[in-house]
Amino acid sequence: MTRDENKEGIRGMANPGRYGIERVAYWLMRLSGLGLLAYFVAHIYETSNILRGKVGWDELLEMTQTMEGHILLTIVIAMCVFHTVNGIRVMLGHGGVGVGRPARPDYPYKSASQNYRHKIGIYSAILLAAVAMMYGLAVMFGE
Repeated sequence: MTRDENKEGIRGMANPGRYGIERVAYWLMRLSGLGLLAYFVAHIYETSNILRGKVGWDELLEMTQTMEGHILLTIVIAMCVFHTVNGIRVMLGHGGVGVGRPARPDYPYKSASQNYRHKIGIYSAILLAAVAMMYGLAVMFGE
């Protein structure tokens, strides 16, 4: 590794090509967490509009019945499913489930904890999120 490669900054840290699917899962977990936090705050605001009565509730509910509202809710479904499944994968990994046997760190070092079981878990989380998103789209836009 040259000295210039160490000066990539955030771009180098966020580069999924350097670290593989684990880095993608890391960023998706953080982004989905922030997205769910934003949705949580917006949902509390939306639900509190019931205090304005039926007219206020219906006005705000109309916003969710638009094309943009349906797409936003579909993205929320995907974030929720991915965050849940990936979180379960991370908790299992921290508990030692699916972690490889410790080995002497000889060059070239291969991490025993980031084995094919964890990669299958990451791909499963992404696949389940995509399926849930498609199901959400079918329910909201389908007949």
